[in-house]
Amino acid sequence: MRTPTPARACGIDFGTSNSTVGWWRPGAESLLPMEDAHDTLPSVVFFNFEERRPVYGRQALAEYLDGYEGRLMRSLKSLLGSRLLKSETTVLGSALPFTEILGLFLGTLKQRAERQAGRSFEEVVLGRPVFFVDDDPQADREAADTLEGVARKLGFRDVSFQFEPIAAAFDYESRIEREERVLIVDIGGGTSDFSLVRLSPERHHLDQRQHDILATRGIHIGGTDFDRQLSLQGVMPLFGYGSRMKSDALMPTSPHLNLATWHTINAVYAQASLRALQSMRYDIVDPSGIDRLLRLVEQRAGHWLAMQVEDSKIALTDQPQRDIDLGRIEPGLLARLQRTTLEQAIAPLLERIGTCIDQLLNDAGLRPGDVDSVFFTGGSSVIPALRQCVASRLTQARHVEGNRFGSIGNGLAIEARKRYG
Repeated sequence: MRTPTPARACGIDFGTSNSTVGWWRPGAESLLPMEDAHDTLPSVVFFNFEERRPVYGRQALAEYLDGYEGRLMRSLKSLLGSRLLKSETTVLGSALPFTEILGLFLGTLKQRAERQAGRSFEEVVLGRPVFFVDDDPQADREAADTLEGVARKLGFRDVSFQFEPIAAAFDYESRIEREERVLIVDIGGGTSDFSLVRLSPERHHLDQRQHDILATRGIHIGGTDFDRQLSLQGVMPLFGYGSRMKSDALMPTSPHLNLATWHTINAVYAQASLRALQSMRYDIVDPSGIDRLLRLVEQRAGHWLAMQVEDSKIALTDQPQRDIDLGRIEPGLLARLQRTTLEQAIAPLLERIGTCIDQLLNDAGLRPGDVDSVFFTGGSSVIPALRQCVASRLTQARHVEGNRFGSIGNGLAIEARKRYG
């Protein structure tokens, strides 16, 4: 019997919050180390103005928090399908297209994977959400085409895609002992994707699996949306969100929405935005909130605040309460967040996710009792209210924990070996 050899191709899970690269090798873990011993690389780039260089991942966050002058960009995947993708931004004094920023990050993934593997990769299976853009097939195709174009420019000769929840399903299938009908619940940073699949040990090595994919759906809601809603409900009121103008109108919400959304935070620092806030200040009944907002903008602390909100969302998974110390903005200022604050903030989003699952079951022609297991993956899949949203619909299915940040990368490595050998 011939000894198995390592796969020719790799699989890349370019995530909104974290990214991984998987490479199948006999008897070894698929995920390659991306940053020190970590097999994930946070999807972050920081352009360090002082040293005139880009840095990535945890190092990028560390340099930003250490106070280096520069430009932090996070949730890069959210650019795909957005209007920003066709524009450019100023970095280190030069105009840089957003597609080139995507290329810098994906190129770093490729380089680190090749260094760890000790070989080059010319074929790749890229993970993709079921929909980059909801209800707009043309924009969805453009997003996928853009990602493929970036990958080819980096030196990948053969580029193919696999839906992220299907990749997660293949990871789960590698360790089951009997046939199951499984709902894959992948709650990532930018999208929630769902697949109903038939899995079994006997089918694991088959190349053609289309008939085992019973239904697939997705919705453009993810962890960054949960962050935004928590920020708007629990933090932004301290910065004037919902304040009354002297005309009795509400204060414009665009600065708060930009600050609560990772990939638009830098827009608040523009001179035009700052001047608009300064001129508005005298038309607000109680200016305390906008005064804090002005201090936040002057400190360019928007990304810092977004990190505090994200950390609080994660903490509220296990804790009933989390305080954000806002003393750098105003001595003694706290944002007191309860788990109920998070649940109320994301309730409309969970309702849409629940409807998506209902539609998925209908697409597959299955009743809730026909589903044997629910496999959870993605960083935000651990939120208790999200789990309850799923459990209330599939009361008989058992819950299975995947690798929150690694299941998709593992599955893409399996798929890359099947497709390319």
